[in-house]
Amino acid sequence: MDDIGRAFLTALTLIASLDSELIGIIGLSLRVSLSAALIAMAIGAPLAGLLAVSRFRGQQAVIVIANAMLGLPPVAVGLFVYLLLSRSGPLGFAGLLFSPMAMIIAQVVLATPIVVAIAHRDLATLWQEFGDALQVDGASKARSVQALCMIGRGALLTAFMAAFGRAIAEVGAIIIVGGNIRGFTRTMTTTIALETSKGDLALGLGLGLVLISISVTVSAGAFLLNNARRG
Repeated sequence: MDDIGRAFLTALTLIASLDSELIGIIGLSLRVSLSAALIAMAIGAPLAGLLAVSRFRGQQAVIVIANAMLGLPPVAVGLFVYLLLSRSGPLGFAGLLFSPMAMIIAQVVLATPIVVAIAHRDLATLWQEFGDALQVDGASKARSVQALCMIGRGALLTAFMAAFGRAIAEVGAIIIVGGNIRGFTRTMTTTIALETSKGDLALGLGLGLVLISISVTVSAGAFLLNNARRG
């Protein structure tokens, strides 16, 4: 049996035996990415709602910028957050660099534009359908946004899953701000990158299989939800 075959079998053994290091890395990845996706929803969903119900000068530019930020380079975001949180940066006093919180901040920056772009598209459509009725009832902008989010909760769930999928698969930003510290800031993606560079494939393969399973499940769920809403 060649080296790759042995590494693959070892990876399956690690998964089946619930290896403590592997479980710890998976747990941290899920906590960081779920936290980032939830914060991105808390920021992005209301912003998307306001963009849907408001009319103001420069609105189209804001929408274009939000969609353009979907392509933010992760390493550039990581560098920006690093400078923000470094000892000489404006938030250096908080001591967050090379911590899970720094990783969450970087993922929030990457995930929020996804929430805004996806949610705005659907909420704007709902506003065209229900906006007149809400205005007749005298609903304020805040109440209108709340109503749209309730009506479009399926769209918001799709946005959340897309944001989580983006966060869980990210490596460039979090390796810069997290430092890839064993037992503290190592996630699935950063560990895969490290173990592969070292030539130690077993742990990397095991985490890769888990990461693929999670990513495929999230993507399939988002696709099915989107089809169900359109059907």
